[in-house]
Amino acid sequence: WALHLKNVTISLSGQYECSFTTYPHGTKAAKIQLIVKAEEEQHYVKEVWLNQTLEIPCLEDMTSENLSNYPLKWLVGENGRKEEPVTKEPSCPAVYRNGSVLYGQRVRLGLNNALEIFPAKITDDGREFSCHVVYHPERVWKSSTTVRVFGK
Repeated sequence: WALHLKNVTISLSGQYECSFTTYPHGTKAAKIQLIVKAEEEQHYVKEVWLNQTLEIPCLEDMTSENLSNYPLKWLVGENGRKEEPVTKEPSCPAVYRNGSVLYGQRVRLGLNNALEIFPAKITDDGREFSCHVVYHPERVWKSSTTVRVFGK
């Protein structure tokens, strides 16, 4: 016995009860509390010195262990188009887009799936990097970070 909900919205949050009558034992019932959360995108600003290593966390409040169970991708945008410099599937090594116009050989996936870029260049200033973790076929955790590069 299952309840299937389509087009789930926050208004469907609440307590659900399934009850049925059995013979000869009487009524059986089970309750479940459903909490529907709105998808949130976290946004950060990261500052780095010119020519230093830029490290951008994927999801600040998630551990590597939690993230390793799901596919993730890093995106970077410029002039309305987005590139995926790195993607990662569970239990597989990261896949780098070394032909990337913007990042080529400068990127790697670090601890906790952080994006590491070396060296930071002035062209990185103002760019937005976003990490997308697909934890369900129709659900994605997103975190975006705008970079500020400072010269010495």
